[in-house]
Amino acid sequence: MRPPRPPIELTPLLACDGTTDMAILWHIAREAPELRRWLIANPRADATLLEYVAQAGGPGVTEGLEVLLTSIDPAGTDAAHGATGMVHAEAPR
Repeated sequence: MRPPRPPIELTPLLACDGTTDMAILWHIAREAPELRRWLIANPRADATLLEYVAQAGGPGVTEGLEVLLTSIDPAGTDAAHGATGMVHAEAPR
């Protein structure tokens, strides 16, 4: 008979590790607000998890989401100020 596995220590590394099970990521999102910012950096974090994290908030979440969105579309993040970040080229004649 084997002893039970020890409890998993919730750490920033666990939260952003792409091999962490989704059930653990959701547990972190619900129960560890201080680690939510690290979930944003996890490549396995899907839209549903990111939406939950954005709505739930927590220390560093807003900044983390800004970094993520800037990395996805660095030119398009200024849309709130009227810029689209899109480059328009003329069609060849």
